[in-house]
Amino acid sequence: MANEKVDVVIVGAGASGSVYASVLAKAGKKVVLLESGPDWELSDLISSEIWGRRIKPAGAPILLEGKNPMTYAAQGGWGTGGAALHYYANFPRLLPTDFRIKSEHNRARDWPISYQDVAPFYDKVARETGLSGDAKAEERWRPAGEAYPMPPMKTFRNGDIWLRGFDASGIAMVPAPVGMNSVEYRGRPACLYDGWCHVGCPIGALANPQITYLGEARQAGAEVRALSTVTRVLTDQAGTRVTGVEYYDDKHRKQIQEASVVVLAAWSAQNPRLLLNSATDRHPNGLGSSSGLVGRYMMSHHVASTWALFDEDVQNHMGTVAVQYMSYERYPKTSHEGAFGSSFITAGFALKTTDLANSRGDLFGPELADYMKRAARNLAGIKTFGEEQPNLENRVELTSAKDEFGMPLGKLIHSYDQDAVALWNANLEEGLKVAKAAGAKEAWSARGSIPTSHLMGGTIMGNSAADSVVDSYGQSHEIPNLWVAGPSIFPTAGASNPTFTIFALSRRGAEQMASQWATLTH
Repeated sequence: MANEKVDVVIVGAGASGSVYASVLAKAGKKVVLLESGPDWELSDLISSEIWGRRIKPAGAPILLEGKNPMTYAAQGGWGTGGAALHYYANFPRLLPTDFRIKSEHNRARDWPISYQDVAPFYDKVARETGLSGDAKAEERWRPAGEAYPMPPMKTFRNGDIWLRGFDASGIAMVPAPVGMNSVEYRGRPACLYDGWCHVGCPIGALANPQITYLGEARQAGAEVRALSTVTRVLTDQAGTRVTGVEYYDDKHRKQIQEASVVVLAAWSAQNPRLLLNSATDRHPNGLGSSSGLVGRYMMSHHVASTWALFDEDVQNHMGTVAVQYMSYERYPKTSHEGAFGSSFITAGFALKTTDLANSRGDLFGPELADYMKRAARNLAGIKTFGEEQPNLENRVELTSAKDEFGMPLGKLIHSYDQDAVALWNANLEEGLKVAKAAGAKEAWSARGSIPTSHLMGGTIMGNSAADSVVDSYGQSHEIPNLWVAGPSIFPTAGASNPTFTIFALSRRGAEQMASQWATLTH
């Protein structure tokens, strides 16, 4: 079934897709978003771990392999808003050093743009989505920018109790920037601090796409088609332009949506899967992959968690699942001797019953019950996110197994290298020192397998088709009316949560597309 041709079809209604939809619909373009999951509303969101599972993906279409398989249920999204429907809304930015790691350290690769190219869009997104924090305090580590539109969030004892330990360790902490309302903002209420952000915020205090860019896109006339699963990007006979997408609708009927421009704004593993499955005689390696780099350089952050029990009630049920304090003090790439890469330190997040159990994965039965009673009022944690270096072998490829629409499943192969292991261990050791200095009566590292968090890469940006898939705006080097959005275009990972940068790069790319429209669609 063919649909009327539109200006832009966007695959995915999450953080990046919603920004493109908003900018382009406001510019008068006819926009259709195709979202594989349901179309959620705020009233659908219920503060329950069990209910919250339905807004996160499960099982296929991505198989997980490698020494350190990438977990993705909590990181992915199912339905409109994508992963940003239920994210922690930590909004730190990348720092200037992240954009020039090759120039400064002869490692990995430089971005084709600088921090200064992205900085105005960080400021713009902060205003548009609502951001709470203290920009001035962050300027000890980064160039100056606009003040954030809201003051920092309230703090609670589960964050404040760590400050003495960080101070003793020479680690300056500042209020964390978060996409949450510390005060009423743009008609949206202030946060209640009940810590249920990770299953979606029903009052709209969390800046999810439904109430920011996606909501604006709908108001400007963009159409959202939920339960619509894209399986291929279609090209013309010459292979020089994309003509639209093939997808299956909510009744599992095959549909064609023609468009002047296609934007892939799905999850980082799904964008490469779609490009690989769209291979033709003209593009045998997949669309935009003459270099063979589609699906390559998949990256994650590793997370070093330190847990501690204190003698006092630390109000660990209060706050948000975002963090109260953060630090770039260990962000310089050579901060830890014998380990390479940036580290981003955070403290002060609300806990749920599941967190109490997961903080001691080695305990079972009566021992676990006894521990959870002790931990219920006295447990607090800190997390340090560490940078993984890009590795060609961390990749997405197609398998012979098929999903319900006959599309090959993707296989995501991910293993950490020695740098990542060394940095993770260094961050765990430092966490224990901080806990001891903070006066914890017991402290331990969350060891076991190295956690994975925030999938990036797979369609990296660069200067040419020889070394990358897209340019700095997300435009395919090989097919000018094919664009890719989201963290899959990051060429390196940094250590800070990627969402603020996803929004900023998407805003930059969408503005570029709108300004170049005449030449893009000739």
